[in-house]
Amino acid sequence: MTNPITPPPELVQQWRGKAVSNPKDTFSQSLATRAAQWGSDQELEACCELLVKQGFDFVDALRAARRPKPPSLKEQALEAMHRNWNPHNNDDFATIARALEALDD
Repeated sequence: MTNPITPPPELVQQWRGKAVSNPKDTFSQSLATRAAQWGSDQELEACCELLVKQGFDFVDALRAARRPKPPSLKEQALEAMHRNWNPHNNDDFATIARALEALDD
């Protein structure tokens, strides 16, 4: 029996293919990062399953805290707008802010 924290060979092969096409990292760094993320996700899910079996009700909060979602494009645009705010052009910034706030996430 294989260890549940050891990724299956098919998944490692998939990572290899993606690592080669990732110009940001070295091949080994990309592979190691994916493996660490996968192992960490497996550990988190195993802990969450145990907590559910024990009757704890904070599992969703734990999962959300440990795997936060990246900011939406709308949130990123608002942050960028605030970073670049110009007091001499406040009307344009107010218009852009209203437009961004009106968009769905």
